Amino acid sequence: MTETDTTPRVLFLCTHNAARSQMAEAFLRHYAADRFEVLSAGLAPTQVHPLTRQVLTETGLDPSGLHAKSLNEFLGRVSIYYAIIVCDEAEEHCPRLYPFALETLYWPFDDPTQATGSREECLRTFRNIRDQIAHRVRAWLDTLEDSD
Repeated sequence: MTETDTTPRVLFLCTHNAARSQMAEAFLRHYAADRFEVLSAGLAPTQVHPLTRQVLTETGLDPSGLHAKSLNEFLGRVSIYYAIIVCDEAEEHCPRLYPFALETLYWPFDDPTQATGSREECLRTFRNIRDQIAHRVRAWLDTLEDSD
């Protein structure tokens, strides 16, 4: 990118924008807000899951600004450099993203909102997915730095 280009936008996309895409948005914003404008959205947004907020807070991130958004808020309205789909269902039902997004990546993670069992078991699932997402975001940033 040249110095006259705007900051590239990254959109994390999931079905409900309740957990995985919210976590990915929070981590990329934390790790590289100076390099990207970071967004997330859902195909059928609901609300940010309370355990999403809890597991992000545990890592020192502030989830208070997160809210579920619809892909329709962005589709055809803003240009996206990277659209990163973080669930199989969104990939399966996603509308055609090009030319809205220049590059589409697929990082499917299990849906922690589907966890069953005790609250502690569900929390353990959310933490596991959170850690997978944090690792994947860092690894992706490393590959971008290597290609610069």
